Amino acid sequence: MNDWLDPLLLARWQFGLTTMYHFLFVPLTIGMALTVAIFQSAWVRTDKAKYLQLTHFFGKIFLINVAMGVVTGIVQEFQFGMNWSDYSRFVGDVFGAPLAFEGIVAFFLEATFIGLWIFGWDKLPKKIHLATIWMTVAGSITSAYFILAANAFMQNPIAYTINEEKGRAELTSIWELLTNPIAVAAFPHTIFACFMVSGGLIISVAAWHLYRNQHLDTMRPALKFGLWMMVIAGVLTTLAGDQLGLVMVDAQPMKMAAAEALYHTATGANASFSVFTLGTPDGVHELFSVRVPYLLSFLSTHTLDGTVEGINNLQAQYVTLYGPGDYTPTIWITYWAFRWMIGLGLAHMLVAVVGLWLTRGGQSPKRTWVWKVAIWSFPMSLLAMSVGWVFTEMGRQPWLVFGLMRTADGVSPGVTGVEILISLIVFTVLYGILAVVEFKLILKAVQNGPDDAPVQDAESGDRKHTVTVY
Repeated sequence: MNDWLDPLLLARWQFGLTTMYHFLFVPLTIGMALTVAIFQSAWVRTDKAKYLQLTHFFGKIFLINVAMGVVTGIVQEFQFGMNWSDYSRFVGDVFGAPLAFEGIVAFFLEATFIGLWIFGWDKLPKKIHLATIWMTVAGSITSAYFILAANAFMQNPIAYTINEEKGRAELTSIWELLTNPIAVAAFPHTIFACFMVSGGLIISVAAWHLYRNQHLDTMRPALKFGLWMMVIAGVLTTLAGDQLGLVMVDAQPMKMAAAEALYHTATGANASFSVFTLGTPDGVHELFSVRVPYLLSFLSTHTLDGTVEGINNLQAQYVTLYGPGDYTPTIWITYWAFRWMIGLGLAHMLVAVVGLWLTRGGQSPKRTWVWKVAIWSFPMSLLAMSVGWVFTEMGRQPWLVFGLMRTADGVSPGVTGVEILISLIVFTVLYGILAVVEFKLILKAVQNGPDDAPVQDAESGDRKHTVTVY
């Protein structure tokens, strides 16, 4: 029982829970903001009512998601002071800088222009009102970059000096911090993946209505848009992920070794990538695997004869550098998270490619199972992003800040396991309630479908449209 009251264990569970829950709303916020901006741009340019209907329709889903994301994001940041005060004291001068930029610049920008967009219908000129949603897109993407820059410091600490007298890391260059190679590489990979999630939602929603033969004028173009968005964003996510992998190998070779469960350094054909592996419970010995020769070498070095360092060699190096200890992350989590990330993402791309083929030339799939696959495919890219973050964070263990602070050293010393357990239970219950509320609100908006096309005023000739949720 005492093991379950370990403050470190419970603090990690709580942070993991709140982070993963909050992260469910992040990709949809970023992706749906762009989606709404594109549909509204199409309406402003063509004056076609279907694009205005799609703007309003997906705008409702976007705003519901934003509200939930803000609530869960606020709780997320409280934990740095609640459960991780030693971490906050040690790296607050560095880690807090990009978070401050995110709050003062990006979040305020996003919040301000969302407000103008919500209340600016029929009050602002069309093009000015259109600019507000594009500024919202810019704010959400900028916000993501600052968050990724803060996280990149944990993965690859740079732009700091250690103040021995105060016992903390202090920032030396904000520009160097914001241009951390991990942040620069992770940013496009993350943003394009967000667009995949948005594309997946559009595919599922449009397929649901088309399967029921309703809202055909709006859902047909929406389906085509979602399919192309998924394919294009999927290709870009893959290319950006390849570049992130190269940077990751350079900064955190143990993460790549753990992703492959590679215990011994390998070169060339021996540095193969295992598509599927069965091993002993401790993960040390392989019983069966399906492997692609040279692929791990290519992914890690972009050469077929490159060398990939193994877990055992890296563990010995880290002991020499950092002292005695186990510097190996949990192998089975990193191994399978890496594969689920890739597999789910590719599977969702395949759904979109097949969808484009089946709907070519304005055709409509006749088989029921095709529509059902499209409808139920939505979670794939969202789950791919989620397990990708599990891989990113768990692959860094046992470090909180790689090479500087171990996770065990960052937990608040004055917080007991019972206190964390109570807050963990409260958060879990509240988040469960919020999940039900979020799901029902979005489901209702989806089932209601787009509003009727705006009517034209007989006297003035102006189009009159209302926004029922704003």
